Amino acid sequence: MHNDGTVSITVNGDHKRVAAGLSIAALASELGLVPEKVAVERNLEVVPRSTLGEVMVEDGDDFEIVHFVGGGDHPRPIADDSWSVAGRTFRSRLIVGTGKYKDFAQNAAALAASGAEIVTVAVRRVNVSDPNAPMLTDFIDPKKITYLPNTAGCFDAESAIRTLRLAREAGGWDLVKLEVLGEARTLYPDMVETLRATEVLAREGFLPMVYCVDDPIAAKRLENAGAVAIMPLGAPIGSGLGIQNRVTIRLIVEGAGVPVLVDAGVGTASDAAVAMELGCDGVLMNTAIAEAKDPIMMASAMCHAVEAGRLSYLAGRMGQRRYADPSSPLAGLI
Repeated sequence: MHNDGTVSITVNGDHKRVAAGLSIAALASELGLVPEKVAVERNLEVVPRSTLGEVMVEDGDDFEIVHFVGGGDHPRPIADDSWSVAGRTFRSRLIVGTGKYKDFAQNAAALAASGAEIVTVAVRRVNVSDPNAPMLTDFIDPKKITYLPNTAGCFDAESAIRTLRLAREAGGWDLVKLEVLGEARTLYPDMVETLRATEVLAREGFLPMVYCVDDPIAAKRLENAGAVAIMPLGAPIGSGLGIQNRVTIRLIVEGAGVPVLVDAGVGTASDAAVAMELGCDGVLMNTAIAEAKDPIMMASAMCHAVEAGRLSYLAGRMGQRRYADPSSPLAGLI
């Protein structure tokens, strides 16, 4: 002990002089620490927390005082993360189709599990031989769920335009999904015909959400022609291959002034999450849910994947590095 009534100690590598007669608990408090929230090692021996108030600090003691540290922050709830297309606002960023299910009841159950607020519907001839046959509207109420008539199966602009004119007459819908296919093997869009149909539909007051190739230049032309949403394919329709070109999808997102939704190619929940992490406003899928072994369970998985991908995008991913970077800080290492 020194003449001034102090003792010399070392705390976490730093030399200090403190008043003689302090307990370790009193020392911790003097250092601005809560004794109940730290662990103390004295001269290479761990001091039980229950005895911190009894063990006295002595001259020459070497202390290591540690606590738990972490990284990150508590997630902030998103008060309102809705999205809008052509002035209409939706909460769910997942759009689902209505084809390939074993029946309308399974389709309706999968829709409920997905949380989707928009369903795509094909326009087909009425079965005049059986006018009492079940119809989709008997299971999915168009007053509660937004129907998005599409032009699936159309291979030229004229047939697509004709189909949507009939759809508007049948249900009054002006928000529609346009796809004009080039050929049957790949179901890739014919962009010349697609652009031509977009221009005509926009002039006639339709609000076309347009299926297209994953090409930023083509996407911008469609937007300039009147498309209210751009829907680039992730992979061929029904393939389940996932997003094949993340670079071009991201470029479309960055250059678009209207919503961008990945349409076609999603096979599993991780594919949907990737689309959202790229900054897309939503994802449209049909086969990935309808052809799953358990469509209702897969619909729920897709719902969560879209939400997770959106949160990940909003949070901002960490930077990618070539080498390791430790999660625990090296500062303060014992």
